[in-house]
Amino acid sequence: MQIADRSSHHRLIAITTDRRSSAIADENKLCRRSQSRSPRPPPSSSLTTATNACKATLYPGACESLLLSTSQVADGPKTVGEIFDLSVHAAIQGFKSTWSLANNLSLSAQKLSSSSSSSSSVGSVGHESYLPSTAMDDCVELLDHSLGQLTKILDTKTRPTLSGDDVRTWLSAALTHHTTCLEGLDEQARKFPKERDMVHQSAQTMHHHISNSLALHKLDHDHDALEEKEKSSYSSNHHDYPGWISRKDRKLLEASVEDLEVKAVVAKDGRGTHKTIGEALEFVSTLAGGGRNVIHVTAGTYSESSLKIPRSSPNIMLVGDGKGNTVITGSKSVGGGSTTFGSASFGVSGDGFMARDISFVNNAGPATHQAVALLVSSDKSVFYRCSIIGYQDTLYTLSNRQFYRETDIYGTVDFIFGNSAVVIQNSNIFPRKPMSDQKNFITAQGRSDPNQNTGISIQGCRVAATSDLASAKNPTYLGRPWKQYSRTVYLESFLDGSISSAGWYPWAGGGSPSSVFYGEYMNSGPGSGTSGRVHWPGYHAALSTVQATEFTVARLISGTQWLPSTGVGFDSGLHA
Repeated sequence: MQIADRSSHHRLIAITTDRRSSAIADENKLCRRSQSRSPRPPPSSSLTTATNACKATLYPGACESLLLSTSQVADGPKTVGEIFDLSVHAAIQGFKSTWSLANNLSLSAQKLSSSSSSSSSVGSVGHESYLPSTAMDDCVELLDHSLGQLTKILDTKTRPTLSGDDVRTWLSAALTHHTTCLEGLDEQARKFPKERDMVHQSAQTMHHHISNSLALHKLDHDHDALEEKEKSSYSSNHHDYPGWISRKDRKLLEASVEDLEVKAVVAKDGRGTHKTIGEALEFVSTLAGGGRNVIHVTAGTYSESSLKIPRSSPNIMLVGDGKGNTVITGSKSVGGGSTTFGSASFGVSGDGFMARDISFVNNAGPATHQAVALLVSSDKSVFYRCSIIGYQDTLYTLSNRQFYRETDIYGTVDFIFGNSAVVIQNSNIFPRKPMSDQKNFITAQGRSDPNQNTGISIQGCRVAATSDLASAKNPTYLGRPWKQYSRTVYLESFLDGSISSAGWYPWAGGGSPSSVFYGEYMNSGPGSGTSGRVHWPGYHAALSTVQATEFTVARLISGTQWLPSTGVGFDSGLHA
């Protein structure tokens, strides 16, 4: 897209649209303080206390600027909790502004693309700053998702029901979505440098406020967080299921297809209620009454463009006829012109999503670089007896709390990546043959802030090379740090001989990382020996039981609070 001058830019931002207006509607309901305040102490005393709180953040300048903006207000912030509210509100304003900018840029790009396609090729429109719609569309979707979650943190109707882990999870996700938006723009920056810079500039302060909100919440709730974790470790007597899975959902995961109460049946031969998954998803999104919407996807290979479940469609469950029988497939890739986020064969952001007995596949191949089979930002999502198959970037565990059980995951480079809080349990992880000049990296965890509650935990799994890799010479590593504060652990898992003796590998162009947390605990198999592992400050060859427990279902994803309701089996703690 070509923007001729600053005045045309202002006209662009003034475009009025109802598209994706849920983010703005959500934001307009917030910022009512949940607690009444006593008269404010003298400004010097109050600001001194508040400034000390700001020093606990990564961006104290942004925090102090907020305080100065309220220094003459009678009911200005006096406690850490009130500063936290102010910081979250500032972040929401930033998300709102950047969402509007990205939305208008995306709409303008689509208009240019549409008008150009009728007369000439897309490549002839404008020149180097032509804007593909995909990158900005990604931003609009990501920022909208975070606006919905951040709004609930301050809304007086939802706030009393939230746990500290809810707040930390959603703030962590907001920071991740912000970063993912910018990374997508950077992937296509050569085609639209001006627009990319506009969004970067709009989003910078927003990043500071989200990071500071995480730090302030930790400062204000450290004791509560400890009590919450201790309670979550023992709150479920049903150790086969994490706590946030209801008894009703438990039955859905274990029941035969014949016993399920389904809202739609997808069959390619026309024997169901719908012929495509997209049609079924559109149908259940119109149903009233809430509750779980179960869709039975019968055996067949479904190749449908841009299958996504938005945040406005929570509590959907897809039930297939078995992995390898019901297959959702696609072939988008970064090599083919997509963003990493936009390459997913299937994506879901609607909270409470569940899938069982389905294969998610990206057929783009190893030479096309990033090509996602499954992208998940759904909070409290569950995948049971599924398979996820691709090469580079197979499973994108983007954000929020996720759980995978008895699932097969195939890939080559960074094939389990993202910045969610995720536990993969009792599953098979299959490194496969990459291109001849590539190394395999099973994980690439993307924690970018030390206060995010995110990480990858692989527990009770089997890591084994596919037959084609076993005969090749490509080395395979347990993971590498995508971001500065990357966290990944392998607990009580079998590691076959394909794992390099070094175990872990630095990010391309990086030296020995000092701020990561990588660990191994009670693993077995020929690849589990740690004597030849890397000597990084953040690598732990033998985690203590206390350290390992922090990455269990109960602790990392607060699973005992929500998994029992879904019906999937799980282990809440360590096996030993």
